[in-house]
Amino acid sequence: MRALVQRVDQASVDSTVDGVTTRVGEIGHGLLVLVGVTHSDTEQSATKLADKIWNLRIMSDADGVMNLSVADTTQNVLVVSQFTLYGDTNSGRRPSWIEAAKPEVAEPLVTKVIEELRRLGAHVETGRFRTDMKVALVNDGPVTVMINV
Repeated sequence: MRALVQRVDQASVDSTVDGVTTRVGEIGHGLLVLVGVTHSDTEQSATKLADKIWNLRIMSDADGVMNLSVADTTQNVLVVSQFTLYGDTNSGRRPSWIEAAKPEVAEPLVTKVIEELRRLGAHVETGRFRTDMKVALVNDGPVTVMINV
């Protein structure tokens, strides 16, 4: 599994289905996490990823040093499924999506990440799987980190 984690002052995701757009997730200060799934990922991968996200020390302490995790601070996490994290751009100009898991495999694993984060104590908002989503964010720092498990 792969996650692109961004520390944000605020973030939201809107989902469009049949021409109707709805705000489906929104957080204040916390982490926006884009999650990609590949073929070899398992529930154990999802649990490990959730733990890494929860304990990743990229939140600022009182001195402005990235010394705290979201667990220590806001506990706000917005999770959005993102198959394009597994896009391969090594040849040609059009990315290949061969390394991205099919939606029926990816969706339960992204759901497992969300469930694990909630079990750990996070306030989790989410996007909506298999819809056209618009993500808005104010990146804090900016701080952006890639996690591979």
